[in-house]
Amino acid sequence: MDMKKINSGKLRAIGYDARERVLQVQLDNGQTLQYKGVGEDLWRRLSSSGAAWSFYRDNIEEEFSGQRVSASAPASKNPLDDLFGGS
Repeated sequence: MDMKKINSGKLRAIGYDARERVLQVQLDNGQTLQYKGVGEDLWRRLSSSGAAWSFYRDNIEEEFSGQRVSASAPASKNPLDDLFGGS
C-alpha cells in the first residue's frame, strides 16, 4: 500500500487500498493501524483535509475498529535482544 506522508497532530502517514477498502495510518510513535470497511469517499475527505488529525479522530478512530499491524521498538532497545539475549 502506498503511504502518503503527512504531519498533522499524531499522524505521520496515511494510505488506502480501494479494492480492499482498508485505510492504514501511521502515528508519530511508529504504530501502524489498519481500519477495514472504510469507503473511498471517507479516504478522499481524510487525505484532502486541512486538519487530518481532527478528521481522523472524529470520523475514523471513533467509527471504526483499528487493528495494529506494527509498532516500532523504542530507539534504545534492539528487537533482536529478546531473541539473542542482548542487553
